[in-house]
Amino acid sequence: MKILLVRVSSLGDVVHNMPVVDDLLRHFPGARIDWVVEEAYVSLVRLNHGVRRIIPFALRRWRKSLFSQATRQEIKNFLAALRSEQYDLILDTQGLLKTGAIMGMARIAKGGKKAGLANGTEGSGYEAASRIFHTHSIVVNVRTHAVLRGRLVAAQAAGYTVDTPASFGMHAPDTGGTPAWMPTRDYAVFYHGTARDSKKWAQDNWVETAATVSGYDLPILLPWGNPAEKKEAEQLAARIPGSTVLPQLSMLEAVALSQRAALVIGVDTGLTHIAAAYERPTVEIYCDSPRWKTEGNWSPNIINLGDAGKPPSAAEVQSAIVRLLGPTATGETGL
Repeated sequence: MKILLVRVSSLGDVVHNMPVVDDLLRHFPGARIDWVVEEAYVSLVRLNHGVRRIIPFALRRWRKSLFSQATRQEIKNFLAALRSEQYDLILDTQGLLKTGAIMGMARIAKGGKKAGLANGTEGSGYEAASRIFHTHSIVVNVRTHAVLRGRLVAAQAAGYTVDTPASFGMHAPDTGGTPAWMPTRDYAVFYHGTARDSKKWAQDNWVETAATVSGYDLPILLPWGNPAEKKEAEQLAARIPGSTVLPQLSMLEAVALSQRAALVIGVDTGLTHIAAAYERPTVEIYCDSPRWKTEGNWSPNIINLGDAGKPPSAAEVQSAIVRLLGPTATGETGL
C-alpha cells in the first residue's frame, strides 16, 4: 500500500501529524508512506522512522522569485517527484487550498482515495475550497484536538478506529555528538518565546519558577529564535542565576535540546510541543490560545496549565514541576 501525506507546515502542525504515520503502520505494516512538507521541516520529518520518502515543498521561498528560471525548474522538479508514483491513499490533514492543490496534482491508483477535512475546527485556518480535490471528505467535531484531527481523517479514510494514545514515532536527532552549548548533565529548558506577544508568560513568573527549578540542581537553558526573543532571553538570564542564553540553533539542535531535557517549561509553541512528543517531563503554559487544541494529552509526563485569556500563576507551574520531578534531593518541594 502506498500512502502520501500532505501536511506542509507549520512546526507544531508537522509534529502533530506524526502519529498519523504510526497509526497507518500499525494497521498496514507493509505500507510505504511518503510526505510532502515545507523544506524547512524536512529534517524534522526525517526523524520519523516510518516515512519512506520526503518531498520538499518550498512555496514560501518560491514566491519571492516566482518567475526566475531557477524557481521554475525547482517547481518542475517538485511536480515530477510528486507525480512519480501512484498512491492508494492520499491524505490532506491540513485543509488549505494549497495542500488541496498538491493533493489534486498527485496521482492516485485505480480504486484509491484522496481524503481530507470536510470542515475546519474552531479557530483553524481551514479553507473550504480544498474539498474540491477530495474523493472523500471527513467531518470532524469543531473542537477536535490538533493531533486527533489528522488521525481521524486517516482512520476514516483507511477503515480503522483510533483507539490508542498518540505515538509520534520520532527517534533521537543525530547532531554529530553533544553540541558545545549543551550541558553534560541534566538540564531544564524555558521556552519563553513565541510569535504572538499575547501568548507569552510574564517575565516575573519565569523568574519565580526558576527558584523552584534551582532546587533540583538543573541548569536553565534559554533558547531564542529572533533578535527580540534573544533580548528577552538576556533579560531573563540577568535575573536567573545560573541560567544560560543559548546560541542560535539549527532545527535539529533545537529538537535535540527538547529531546534530551530533564524538564521543559514552555508556552504554546512548536518546540514545547516537540518536547511533549518525546514525552519529556513538560509543563505546557497556555496564555492566549485554547488549551483543548494542542495540549499534550498522551502521557502523564505532560502537564497542561492555563487557557485562552487565563494564564497560569507561577505557583501552579511550580506545583506541576514537583508533580513531574518529585521532591528535591533534600526532600524540599522548592515551593
